[in-house]
Amino acid sequence: MSAPHTDVEQVEAANTAFYEAMERGDFEALSALWLTPSDLGVDETYHDPADAGVISCVHPGWPVLTGRGEVLRSYALIMANTDYIQFFLTDVHVSVTGDTALVTCTENILSGGPAPDAGEELGPLVGQLVVATNVFRRTPDGWKMWSHHASPVLAENDEEEGDETPS
Repeated sequence: MSAPHTDVEQVEAANTAFYEAMERGDFEALSALWLTPSDLGVDETYHDPADAGVISCVHPGWPVLTGRGEVLRSYALIMANTDYIQFFLTDVHVSVTGDTALVTCTENILSGGPAPDAGEELGPLVGQLVVATNVFRRTPDGWKMWSHHASPVLAENDEEEGDETPS
């Protein structure tokens, strides 16, 4: 496979790498995909990293997390408590303007937690449908994640329950 040539292809590759790092449970690879103050040319010895290029993340059902420390701790926690996760991305749309890119997609997630008892197989798998917006910023080292926001999608049955009219 050849290297991506256009900005859109490069952003798609960075987005894919993010989800693949999650699936592998590769915390180091995932961390390297997130924007750092030095990616923005900020000297961390003279500036508070929390003030420069603050990254943010919203996991479904979680509050907004800001700053590298909070965001990366959340992924470490998720990886430590999830034995299996797989993302099937659909409806992927990429938009690039200058040094900023926006990716919207639907995450069809299949995951499983620890086995109920030691020595057993993986716990039951659970499916979840989530919509996500991923914001990337161009850096000298390529496109890096600036923000990830994911929200669960209500099942059609959930929406219809409140819409019933009496006969």
